[in-house]
Amino acid sequence: MTKFSDLALDPRVLQAVTEAGYETPTPIQAQAIPEALKGRDVLGIAQTGTGKTASFTLPMITLLGQGRARARMPRSLVLAPTRELAAQVAENFDIYAKHTKLTKALLIGGVAFGEQDKLIDRGVDVLIATPGRLLDHFERGKLLLTGVQIMVVDEADRMLDMGFIPDIERIFQLTPFTRQTMFYSATMAPEIERITNTFLTNPARVEVARQATTSTTITQSLIQVTPARKDRSFADKRAVLRGLIKAEGEACTNAIIFCNRKMDVDVVAKSLKSHGFNAAPIHGDLEQSQRMKTLDAFRDGTLHLLVASDVAARGLDIPAVSHVFNFDVPSHPEDYVHRIGRTGRAGRLGKAFTIAVPSDEKYLKAIESLIKAEIPRGELPEGYEPSTADSRPDRAPREDRKGRDRDRGGRGRDRERPVKPHDEVAAMEPVVVAPKPEVVEEAPREERREERRDRGSDRRRDDRGDRADRREPREERREPREERRDDRREDRRDDRRDYRRDRDLGPAVIGMGDHVPDFILRSFALKQSTADDAAPEAREEAEAASEG
Repeated sequence: MTKFSDLALDPRVLQAVTEAGYETPTPIQAQAIPEALKGRDVLGIAQTGTGKTASFTLPMITLLGQGRARARMPRSLVLAPTRELAAQVAENFDIYAKHTKLTKALLIGGVAFGEQDKLIDRGVDVLIATPGRLLDHFERGKLLLTGVQIMVVDEADRMLDMGFIPDIERIFQLTPFTRQTMFYSATMAPEIERITNTFLTNPARVEVARQATTSTTITQSLIQVTPARKDRSFADKRAVLRGLIKAEGEACTNAIIFCNRKMDVDVVAKSLKSHGFNAAPIHGDLEQSQRMKTLDAFRDGTLHLLVASDVAARGLDIPAVSHVFNFDVPSHPEDYVHRIGRTGRAGRLGKAFTIAVPSDEKYLKAIESLIKAEIPRGELPEGYEPSTADSRPDRAPREDRKGRDRDRGGRGRDRERPVKPHDEVAAMEPVVVAPKPEVVEEAPREERREERRDRGSDRRRDDRGDRADRREPREERREPREERRDDRREDRRDDRRDYRRDRDLGPAVIGMGDHVPDFILRSFALKQSTADDAAPEAREEAEAASEG
């Protein structure tokens, strides 16, 4: 059996590995480390939990043992899709390189740029980063990638799912062509294969298991739930989840519960807390400090249940996870492999439960087609009672303005209108019939015309008398009103004059008056007037000439 001492690693690295408690390498480590130490490109394909991180960390530390880093020019680069995975790679580097003088820097989001800039300016041997934060430092002019000798891309298929492939291609173009590249992925999608054919040179292909296979140490089970009503499926799945956790009892030392959406992560975690479970959420919208605090609590055992999105599905090394619960069936079949790969690691046994509703049938078919096996069906937990259609009281039907019933059963035209209290009272009161009006004979048409004419003349005479009576008080009121208006105008003029004097602007100018500019008062018709004076003399000469 191959041991780490047979892999030609640096003695200082072997000492750190021995102190960490490892003696025998995993299959991917035994095949990838010798090829990496030769300087070849490596294409590693293996399921999660097989030790891929150590398969590139150990040879990297050995190859970088000689040399010196320069400011802003790292000697090696490790790209990870998530902050948690990048932080985990940094922890492994600290463990295996503690007897060397190699330096590292971790570039992830949620951390201030200033501290990261200080580390880069000093010069680092290993730079561990997420693609987005790495490009941010490069665009700010704080980082150069022309000195990269070794480049590692971890969880490449997750990079594809998160949309990082264009960033990965750009980073490849920024690094030297002579670099050594190690490319690791659990699955090989066509896009991933295209990148490997473009940027890897004659790579050593290391494949320790069939693509997208699940570990044999994991016991899988599919729990199918059929709610009586579609809007009750979320509540029924929560009840099934609680029943499964209780049924496992003490065997469930800790567990990761995966949801597809971030908002569902918060709701499920809150529901578990309300029922007395020790649970906490983790997803991408939380602060980085909160996410790390939650992970640390889960690792040291103070947190029992970790409700997570797919941010925790890739690469997180928590060896003692006993159970994985898929609260939602993943929409991408590859995510199922990574989710259940959080348990059953390092040869341990684990259990994975998946809760499904009838609408998840197409996703289940895709997963079973990928793993080339059927997920065993399990039974609902004891004590679980499915919801019924009448578990929630029906609401009273509402009527719109036209009186139509808005209930689902239809418009309610055939339903009897309920009798209201005031209708009963109205029905008890006697009905009073008003007598018919008497018929009055009309006068002849000519007499009606005369009556209207007389009434009109009387109304006009009354109007003349009223106007005559009201005429005198109007004239009497008009005089004081005009006087008041004149007084107000004079007051306003005086106020304006006083205001202008107070501001040393002189008296107010009304009209042009003496302030007419001189050029307007000048006469420009002098020549015209001279010509007019000379005109009579010319006319006399002309007349004399004509007489002569």
